[in-house]
Amino acid sequence: MLSSARRLLLALCIAFGAVTAASPVVVAPAPAVAAPADQAKYAAIVIDADTGEVLYAKRADSPRYPASITKVMTLYLAYEALAKGELKLTDTVTMSPRAAAQPPSKLGLAAGQTLTVEEAIQALAIKSANDVAVAMAEKIGGTEPRFAALMTLKAQELGMTGTRFVNASGLPDSRQLSSARDIALLSRAVMRDYPQYYGYFSQKSFSWRGQSLRNHNGLLHRMPGVDGIKTGFTNASGYNLAASAVRDGKRLITVVLGGTSTRARDDHVAELLNTGFDVFRRRKSGEVIHVAQNLFETPSAQTNYALIGPKVAAEPTDITGALNRASGTAGMKPIADPPEAPVVLASIAPAAEDKPVKAAAKAPAKKAAAPKKKRDPNAVWTVQVGAFKQKSVANSWLKDVGKRFAKQLKDAEGKIVPGDAGWYRTRYEGLTKDAAADACKALKAKKVPCMVMKS
Repeated sequence: MLSSARRLLLALCIAFGAVTAASPVVVAPAPAVAAPADQAKYAAIVIDADTGEVLYAKRADSPRYPASITKVMTLYLAYEALAKGELKLTDTVTMSPRAAAQPPSKLGLAAGQTLTVEEAIQALAIKSANDVAVAMAEKIGGTEPRFAALMTLKAQELGMTGTRFVNASGLPDSRQLSSARDIALLSRAVMRDYPQYYGYFSQKSFSWRGQSLRNHNGLLHRMPGVDGIKTGFTNASGYNLAASAVRDGKRLITVVLGGTSTRARDDHVAELLNTGFDVFRRRKSGEVIHVAQNLFETPSAQTNYALIGPKVAAEPTDITGALNRASGTAGMKPIADPPEAPVVLASIAPAAEDKPVKAAAKAPAKKAAAPKKKRDPNAVWTVQVGAFKQKSVANSWLKDVGKRFAKQLKDAEGKIVPGDAGWYRTRYEGLTKDAAADACKALKAKKVPCMVMKS
């Protein structure tokens, strides 16, 4: 694994291009360089945590075993219960016989022994204790299968369309699947929704009954700016890591799945973080850089780019069916990667008008329409708030943003605009330049990514 900044930059091809309202960005191919991306289990993504921009992605949507990164969702639901007042940090978590019987990594408590919710959180975030994961699942959900169904429902709510959970720990089960993109979504959601608890991922160790237990995330101990999030390993998954780091006021989230060793995985995550921060640095100095393309990849490797949307509502799921499907035997099999799409950047060319919807038959009589407001000739600006592969998700996000920011977007027309490679872009059109800028500023203040463009 190459580690020096010089070797890294020699292997990096930066794509340049001016963003205009009428032309898509053109990405030039990079030279062939040997890469972790050539490894069968490998998948990775790097995103700007503030805007959701994807700086690098390889097999980001391919199904993968999340292993102990699963515990980030277990913790998300614990944080949610704390925020709602359903749990307190001082509450007691009791080990059931089932929880106590889990294989390592574990605290090793016997059935009937207890720990506090805060100790349980630390054991999950730092020690990655499987026995505590089951005990916490039973504390919140009643049973682990029920809790796992709640985890899957929450994943769908967050837009993690390729994720299914059947246990709270990440122990091997062929039905428990996620993807690098979904894990990045979850990582971004946990720091966005529960910043008051995110610090548990940053703890380098915690004291447990006279022992100092070291955090499994080695980058916390060796790379300045890294403050989370979670490691994972099973034989089927390889070495996984979701990491986040801050430098010069910018935050990146990097997910690497399927590493060949702890060291190789950590080194590659560090390289991806350093490269992402270099893109930010060069943008700050005036260079118009959009992506770091084909990092350590062969010419056949395909890299995909898009926006990771924030929290969105997904299609409702029947919880009873989810609970029933959560039973069965484990059996890990290799996961086949679906064919990847060609390199595509979201075009910001003028959108085609949506087709008019026919009025329903026998519609009730309407009141006389109010006089049409005269269109402001300067209202030719658009705010784009996301790009999604599923139209239903794009529609849900359009409604959610419109409701939350009704004041700022009152003069805009919400639209779902089909684009290249099956993307659906969520836009608010018909604003003046100042109104669009003000609306986007308000959205960003609430951690909602947006982009202002001329229609």
